[in-house]
Amino acid sequence: MKRFDFKTQARIFIKCTAAAVLSLAFILSGCSDKSAVSSDALPVIIIGSDEYEPYNFSDKNGNPAGIDVEIASEAFLRMGYKAQFKNIVWDEKDEMLADGKVDCLWGCFSMNGREDKYRWVGPYMNSRQAVAVRADSNIYALSDLSGKKVAVQSSSKPEEILSQNSADIPQVSGLYCFVRTEYIFAALRKNYVDAVAGHEYMLRVFINESDNKYRLLDESLLLSKLGIAFAKDNDSALPEKLRATLYDMKNDGTLAKIAVKYGLDPNTALGGITLE
Repeated sequence: MKRFDFKTQARIFIKCTAAAVLSLAFILSGCSDKSAVSSDALPVIIIGSDEYEPYNFSDKNGNPAGIDVEIASEAFLRMGYKAQFKNIVWDEKDEMLADGKVDCLWGCFSMNGREDKYRWVGPYMNSRQAVAVRADSNIYALSDLSGKKVAVQSSSKPEEILSQNSADIPQVSGLYCFVRTEYIFAALRKNYVDAVAGHEYMLRVFINESDNKYRLLDESLLLSKLGIAFAKDNDSALPEKLRATLYDMKNDGTLAKIAVKYGLDPNTALGGITLE
């Protein structure tokens, strides 16, 4: 009959307990490291953008929010980076990109007409540029803008379109360019201009907050393709990796979910978008 040795069993129990504690420490340490890597320990990608709701704006706590902020944060996290939005003067975007002060430009940035100026990732979403006027205005079509005064954000697509000498574009009598979008609305409120042009969502928010004293024209000034701009000479693998990640996010429904969250029709926002 085998004798029960209390001292031997005690030593075995202590060794097993120590091993279990050590294993648990390794597990917890691994979890801690994973948590750290998923946040502040990740390498940072600096994204140049300006305030342009609903794509990039500051929430009530002053933190970056919006469609592009959420897409970028998720995409770069999947790639092993942390997205950091840097609010810039949009007129200085090319200099900041060339100087390396930002890694890319991302903020409702239209690729239309700029296809050869940057190394693009996209298009990842569609955007409609529209025109808003006072409710009692006699402007009902884009052709009615001929001879009128229009306010736009400087360096925006509406500025480019309305400054062209084209038979398809109405010749306005004055094109007033402002650095910040709130200034274009102030110009319309004070009757300094007859119309304002910009992103459809931005104009709808303005109209809703103004008790419908203004209205949107049915015609689109432009349906633009949005992209992420890297420097033309950027030869890294990052842009193509980002493209592949956005492709996955479109196919798994992430892009549509973010679009719906901010009041966009996902069929319009993502129609024709392939990212292939």
